[in-house]
Amino acid sequence: MDQVSQQAERFKELLGVVYEEVDSLKQEIIDLKKENSKLVSKIEDLRGKQTDIFSAISESERLALRQHVQGLVSKIDNHLNSHS
Repeated sequence: MDQVSQQAERFKELLGVVYEEVDSLKQEIIDLKKENSKLVSKIEDLRGKQTDIFSAISESERLALRQHVQGLVSKIDNHLNSHS
């Protein structure tokens, strides 16, 4: 074989390797898209089950919590004002 035909044969071999890698990557993309879709569904399910803290407590508990926070804010204000 002359050098040109050897290079042509080597090129074909390398091109085959590239095609195999491309096919492998295409399959990996398909698999990752499927996994991503499953994970998105799982996140949506978990978000649907999630409740915030205020919807989980009663109205009287909310009022008590609000009063407690307001009392803490008042104490902080008094403390800051006494040191200025």
